[in-house]
Amino acid sequence: MPMGGLLPMFNSPPGGGLGSGLGGGGGGTIGGLGIRKVAGPGAFRLTEKFVLLLVFSAFITLCFGAIFFLPDSSKLLSGVFFHSNSALQSASDHKQGLGLGGIGAGSKGEGEGEGERAAAVAAAAAADNLAKIREDHERALREAKETLQKLPEEIQKDILQEKEQVLQNELLNKGNAGGLPHLDFRPPIGAIGREPTDPEIRLKRAKIKEMMKHAWDNYKHYAWGLNELKPLSKKGHSSSLFGNIQGATIVDALDTLYIMEMKDEFREAKEWIEKYLDFNVNAEISVFEVNIRFVGGLLSAYYLTGEEIFRRKAVELGEKLLPAFHTPSGIPWALLNLKSGIGRNWPWASGGSSILAEFGTLHLEFVHLSHLSGNPVFAEKVFGIRNVLNSLDKPQGLYPNYLNPSSGQWGQHHVSVGGLGDSFYEYLLKAWLMSDKTDLEAKKMYFAAVQAIETHLIRKSSGGLTYIAEWKGGLLEHKMGHLTCFAGGMFALGAACASPELTQRHIELGAEIARTCYESYNRTAMKLGPEAFRFDGGVEAIATRQSEKYYILRPEVVETYMYMWRLTHDPKYRKWAWEAVEALEKHCRVDGGYSGLRDVYLKQETYDDVQQSFFLAETLKYLYLLFSDDDLLPLEHWIFNTEAHLLPVLRKGGQELEENHK
Repeated sequence: MPMGGLLPMFNSPPGGGLGSGLGGGGGGTIGGLGIRKVAGPGAFRLTEKFVLLLVFSAFITLCFGAIFFLPDSSKLLSGVFFHSNSALQSASDHKQGLGLGGIGAGSKGEGEGEGERAAAVAAAAAADNLAKIREDHERALREAKETLQKLPEEIQKDILQEKEQVLQNELLNKGNAGGLPHLDFRPPIGAIGREPTDPEIRLKRAKIKEMMKHAWDNYKHYAWGLNELKPLSKKGHSSSLFGNIQGATIVDALDTLYIMEMKDEFREAKEWIEKYLDFNVNAEISVFEVNIRFVGGLLSAYYLTGEEIFRRKAVELGEKLLPAFHTPSGIPWALLNLKSGIGRNWPWASGGSSILAEFGTLHLEFVHLSHLSGNPVFAEKVFGIRNVLNSLDKPQGLYPNYLNPSSGQWGQHHVSVGGLGDSFYEYLLKAWLMSDKTDLEAKKMYFAAVQAIETHLIRKSSGGLTYIAEWKGGLLEHKMGHLTCFAGGMFALGAACASPELTQRHIELGAEIARTCYESYNRTAMKLGPEAFRFDGGVEAIATRQSEKYYILRPEVVETYMYMWRLTHDPKYRKWAWEAVEALEKHCRVDGGYSGLRDVYLKQETYDDVQQSFFLAETLKYLYLLFSDDDLLPLEHWIFNTEAHLLPVLRKGGQELEENHK
């Protein structure tokens, strides 16, 4: 029995206790034992007091000894100990109403009567405790039976949940009243850039800002507070990816508004977040999408402004995403109910597997959540994912897109640098860069993965276009997705930070991918790229299936243009980017905002009637940066998450943000 269970027996409870149960009326106590000394002829002599104490001690010993002969005696004993205070308090409270004779005479007989009444009360309390103990015993048996019926992984999950909750409570209690440590905020480097000196570039940048205003104003007018806008229907649109969380466009657009110095719009967005952004919803969400858009958007807004509301909301949402990791392997579920904490995976995903691009695209945000909250559990979760991946054999050094969270083993051997795989590789590189190049494990994993991709997936068409194929159990599918076009920028960024022997080759590889993706745009009627394009059957960089011909305002091609411009300053990247701006204005702009297209090979637009939140978060931001000077968000100080939200490099000395350049 823990020592704490014994303490109530030797502490006099409020309102009486041992003293009240044994003594009569007024007077003092002897030795703190609660035995009254009464003046007058009837007062106890010292020997009588000693005898009375012996009798009382013997009575107590007999009572407690009997308990050990009752069924489940250990639990009964525990029950008496833990309920001793209440039993003694009851004896004290009711001593006047026992009706067993006069009180206050101070005689020896009266003292013995009080002792008998106290014993009767104690016996009654013990009987009550016995009934409760039996009830507890039956409940314990039921719980044990339920536990035996559980699968081993379910038991392990319960244990992990309990341990994690204890850890979280301990860590959060170390913070301030809001659960967050105090941070000294430093002004961000280069969050607001100078006007470009070239008049033509200045006009182009102003045009992109006007596009942002058109998209934002229509969202505000027709869909304010909802997730996205239907620009033709002029009403709100919501994807099941966000469950019942609202305001995706508001949170996604925050940092773009700030960077473009749209101060009134930013203020309106912040006020909405303060009043209405609510994560206490009974709904299932995509952990990946909510992380990159909501957590990423809030973190970025905090780092740009220092406004505490953004940090508090980001950490609150991060805590709600933690139950997604309650799996035997620690690989998180794709879908999570924010209220119940119950997770599952997409039904179509290879035998209940989690997806590489989803569980592999949490690292940047979760490391920053630990940094801002003082709670290491966020970082521990994503480093746990890395530990699982490092323990597995990789076919040909490649990472399959599917991993079962229960077994911790690969699912179907399908490899892609596009959809299902893309941002996992991006986050390996950026984890290394964000750590101020101290995360050598991330660096090693990234360059090993890139080497395998170069060997097994990168091919060149007969027309000289470099592309990244998909690998299915050793067989190549000569298809490249729009999503894969981010890789040109990734290769170039990695090259700029890599060893000299890799730099030139990876810069050239980035340029070749950029060229291929430009051709996927240039070979359509609308000069906007399809969702996927192929290199077989005599075609190159052209979509051959109707289901791949749509364009939903995606940013990946202009993202690569932005990185290639920053790292090479080759003017063709600005030229290609401006062609994309003109195509967006001609084919996607409508009175109510911007819409995606169902077929980019047709001469007449057919709209999908959705203004995606990432159009404001990514596409327009990357275009704005392309036509800005390099001092606006310099790459040596900032990392973009996969939704183009800004996270500062965490410097070795712990100072991630410095004073603005003068």
